Amino acid sequence: MAFSLNNLNSLISVALQNNASDIHIRSGEPPCLRIRGELVPVKSNKNIEFEDVKDICNIIFPQHELEHFDHIKDLDFVYEIPELCRIRYNFFRYSNKIGLILRLVPMNVPEIDDLNLSPILKSIVTKKRGLILVTGATGSGKSTTLAALINQINETETRHIVTIEDPIEFLHPQKKSRITQREIGTDTEDFTSALRAAMRQDPDVILIGELRDAESISTALKASETGHLVFATVHTTDAIATIGRILSMFPPEELIDVRKRLADSLFATISQRMVKSTKVKRGVVIAQEIMVTNPGVKECIRGEEPMDRIIQIIEKGGTNELGVKCQSFDQNIMELYKKGLITKAEAEKSVRSKSDFVQKLMIE
Repeated sequence: MAFSLNNLNSLISVALQNNASDIHIRSGEPPCLRIRGELVPVKSNKNIEFEDVKDICNIIFPQHELEHFDHIKDLDFVYEIPELCRIRYNFFRYSNKIGLILRLVPMNVPEIDDLNLSPILKSIVTKKRGLILVTGATGSGKSTTLAALINQINETETRHIVTIEDPIEFLHPQKKSRITQREIGTDTEDFTSALRAAMRQDPDVILIGELRDAESISTALKASETGHLVFATVHTTDAIATIGRILSMFPPEELIDVRKRLADSLFATISQRMVKSTKVKRGVVIAQEIMVTNPGVKECIRGEEPMDRIIQIIEKGGTNELGVKCQSFDQNIMELYKKGLITKAEAEKSVRSKSDFVQKLMIE
């Protein structure tokens, strides 16, 4: 019996009702939902067989991909179910089987306040030029935060925003800004040509996705140096790791120049991770470390001061020339606890120093 569109819609509805973030579909296994960070098998559901997965692919794959299905090893794309949700999916082969991971993307673009993110972010996006990096592990909500940042600009500024995405997740409606969303493989051939074209499209803001190598980093720096506000992501856990990762991608003979360019262009790093919560539907909230570059941070990036000094600058709430303030993970976790979004036990598990956290609670 074929796995129909109705079957798929029913499975997705169950996932949404349970506030799941992802659906795992694999040959020979029952589907699983990612709920509050845990994988939970769908109750009363039989195993998904090879042909069932293939039926789902026939529903969600673009026609041009279906034509050579047997040769596809893995694929990232987005499928929309009207009035329900958008799905960012990854198809993969393993051990002569096939599988799908479906990430559920809300139809509505998230807002900073709705995500319980720091109001500092609203000040950060008023910047007219520079590089802003959103960092974190896979599944830490980077795409969601980026969408909220772009939405904040869209609601408050009259700018031209060009996004280069692979694939497009959130669809941004036109508000105060004009938004041009371009998808790799559909609207443009590749990242390099898309960014080259974006520079000729009179942009104010450019979102360029993940910085994976020296070429993409150089391109992002060039875009910010020429007067644009540039957003990108990096798979790193905090500000120091982010700077280290970027510098590690260049040969030693280029490092002096790269350090100077990065110090001049980098405006902020927003590093994040998920913390379990019993107060929000998804069961998790985003905790963030926010580093804004000031003279002290720039000295560290250029190699004039030890990189570890950045930790002290962030923890002391250092500000930049615009008065935008740094925020450590522990400070943000304390705020989430005070708002009642996370328990004391979860806060103590998540902070860098449990003893400092307990001591601050006693003082306050």
